[in-house]
Amino acid sequence: GCVLVVSVIEQLAQWHNSTVKAAMERLCNYIPGKYQIIHHIIDREMNADVVCHSLKLCKQDPGQPLCHLYPPPKVSCFFTFFKATDCGRTNASIFFYFLPLQKSFMGFSSVCAFPLLANLCEKIKYVIRNKLPFEDFDGDKFSTFPTLRGYHWRGRDCNDKNTTVYPGRRPDNWDVKSDSNCNGIWGVDPKDGIPYEEKFCKGADSQGVVLLGDSAGAHFHIPPEWMTVTQMSAKSFANLPMAFTDELDWPQFSEITGFLNSTIGGWTDSLYLRLRRRNRCNHRDLQNISQNGMLTAYLSFSLARNQLLDNPAIVIYATIGNDVCNGNRDTLAHMTTPKEMLSNVVQALRYLDSRLPNGSHVILTGLVDGRFLWDNLHDRYHPLGQLNRDITYSQLYSFLDCLQVSPCSGWLTPNETLRNLTSERASQLSNVLKEIARSEKFANFDIFYMDFPLRQTAEEWHKMGGEPWQLIEPVDGFHPSQIAAALGTSITWQKALHEWPQVLGKENPFNDQIEAIFKDQGGH
Repeated sequence: GCVLVVSVIEQLAQWHNSTVKAAMERLCNYIPGKYQIIHHIIDREMNADVVCHSLKLCKQDPGQPLCHLYPPPKVSCFFTFFKATDCGRTNASIFFYFLPLQKSFMGFSSVCAFPLLANLCEKIKYVIRNKLPFEDFDGDKFSTFPTLRGYHWRGRDCNDKNTTVYPGRRPDNWDVKSDSNCNGIWGVDPKDGIPYEEKFCKGADSQGVVLLGDSAGAHFHIPPEWMTVTQMSAKSFANLPMAFTDELDWPQFSEITGFLNSTIGGWTDSLYLRLRRRNRCNHRDLQNISQNGMLTAYLSFSLARNQLLDNPAIVIYATIGNDVCNGNRDTLAHMTTPKEMLSNVVQALRYLDSRLPNGSHVILTGLVDGRFLWDNLHDRYHPLGQLNRDITYSQLYSFLDCLQVSPCSGWLTPNETLRNLTSERASQLSNVLKEIARSEKFANFDIFYMDFPLRQTAEEWHKMGGEPWQLIEPVDGFHPSQIAAALGTSITWQKALHEWPQVLGKENPFNDQIEAIFKDQGGH
């Protein structure tokens, strides 16, 4: 974090031809909120690596390599600087303000020690651990608040004071008096006295969509304008509070459960939106139960579905990377084995069988071939390196790997053998999923398998005149971009339409009447 912030400050000073102090003040004015700052001295020749070690925000652990993002500066004291922090200060002439990251983090973690805040902290931990809404007054796992696992992640509750009212349930008495399933359809047609819900939705194969996924399914995204000084302004950081309270994920634009027009580039197309267009009775029936860095098998326990009261659901089980991706130096030893994969997935499916209403469907998605990442990014400049053309993705990957925080040491590496071995393991795990879909049977859902559609996505994007690297998130150089997510939706939908039409349900002939009477059905 320190190297990133210092890099941005130095580049802001360069781009605006200002002092570093002025650049720091400019950055603080861009970012919403108030930040405590301290005074420090650096030399003009110091790069971000040297500054962060001098501030003791970065350190070299005994026996570990010295991690640096930038090439060492051409001064003899670089490697001794980390031991003698006065080195290089003789000609120091620039003063700047810097965020005391260590103290801030320590203060944040220690705030839970206060008795008055202990219960709040425990609730936050519970929410993060269980992927449930922070603000949910009736405890039905749905919320009227957008972030903190609220309605960006699950359909918006239409009555947060009544635990029997939530998206996805079968209507209570055909919703004659009120909307019990939050799809915006309720009341009685005065012409014939028939409830609208019964008239428009009875026998319509209404169903929701649920994603059990990792950071790709949650749609992890760091806006490139946050670290591209040529594009940076106060407007760039306007979405920062929302982004942090959504864990830097953007599920509202995602491939499976997206429902809002994208504000992060590309466009939004999702399985949920297509199901809603096919049958407007499906309005708001979505759940994105994804977690950055979490194995998907452990997410099914956060599902909100009542086997007796709710509609069936299409569950997408997307294990596209986490089972082979980790930041460990011995990365192969920390990958999920085929035997573990079989056990984990079958356990999750058995749990789903005990919770999903009869008539549901489960689609297992295979793992991606992540060699695509290195092949298309390694020699390109990262947003942080575009101003001075000094940081490539290869350098970024090596830096993160050195710190043991790489999102995927097996694929984000110059070691071709390791990349191939990682893809080999990914293929083995995909084969496990394929065999499960072929051989396992469950009482309340049928089960299907599909390969992750990376090749088809790249081919489609090429036909549209795009470049392969545009399908990858520019800041982390790892996750699918907004464009990739939208194109992936189209491919998945077409496969289901042609091979498993029963999964999608029939098209509702009353869609136009629903729209005419209920407009946007209360929105999202």
